[in-house]
Amino acid sequence: MTPLVSIVMPTCNRLQYLRAAIGSVFAQTVPDWELIIADDGSDKETRSYLQSLTESPRVRILLRPHCGVPAVVRNAGLAEASGAYVAFLDSDDEWMPQKLERQLTALRARPERRWSYTGYLLIDDAGTAKPRTAYQERARPQGSILAALLANDVDIWTPAVVVERKLLVHLGGFNPRLVLFEDYDLWLRLATQTDIDLVDEPLIGVRRHTEHFRPEGRNIMAQSRDQSLQAVQELVKGPRLRRLVGQERARSALDLVRARAETDRAGAVGSVLRGGNGAWRYPAWWAGLPRTLLKLVLPRSLLGLYRRRRQHA
Repeated sequence: MTPLVSIVMPTCNRLQYLRAAIGSVFAQTVPDWELIIADDGSDKETRSYLQSLTESPRVRILLRPHCGVPAVVRNAGLAEASGAYVAFLDSDDEWMPQKLERQLTALRARPERRWSYTGYLLIDDAGTAKPRTAYQERARPQGSILAALLANDVDIWTPAVVVERKLLVHLGGFNPRLVLFEDYDLWLRLATQTDIDLVDEPLIGVRRHTEHFRPEGRNIMAQSRDQSLQAVQELVKGPRLRRLVGQERARSALDLVRARAETDRAGAVGSVLRGGNGAWRYPAWWAGLPRTLLKLVLPRSLLGLYRRRRQHA
């Protein structure tokens, strides 16, 4: 029978956390789910454990060669999903037992809202909740949240999300060209299509450890955000939101120029002359341009001295 919700879990090793993550799925108070684990080239021990899970008819394992791109691995699992809803769980995080039940009940009560998220706790290696911080106490908006997402004023962790599968398919899932922020990119696109619902309870545990996937380089980060904002510009409706996205796109384009200047000044200058692919239309481009030009013309030794003084301060 077709399950109500498909759970997509990408993994690569991390066996010490993987067991707890999968255990939190089996502990859900809603039984109508399937778990699709997309393995990105794990070691023999991890794959042996994953194969043992196939004794359950609700679990499917996709053994893939290693690619190291989370968006590609998530999409592989998403392509196999058949539920009306899709939930995401990373292999180092955990769910509280009522997580799916709370969200599915809320989504059914407000069908005009086609995706949902929850509050969260930070947990340590052993799964023990860490003391709450100001970061966890930030506002948790619901409804129309595109503006809050653009301003980075809301935390939507991937394991907190449940979304209609048809909507995910319509948007094409995660962007496989992004090696970073692929989840944030998807949240932006979802927010252009529908309001979001909030179950304001800490129903997930986000594990903080040293093995997180972290591509290095400011240029990669700037490129990922710039690509996301370009995609959102094509989807957003209404003059106010178009202006808002445009302003963020202008700031992002300048940040990309400054990041590129660290390794390719000629390419950075070319980006400025091209006006940031249309970013010149917005006041934020002109407001940030003097600082950007200063970085392009000053000697690297002076820029290094300036950065060191800022860090010291």
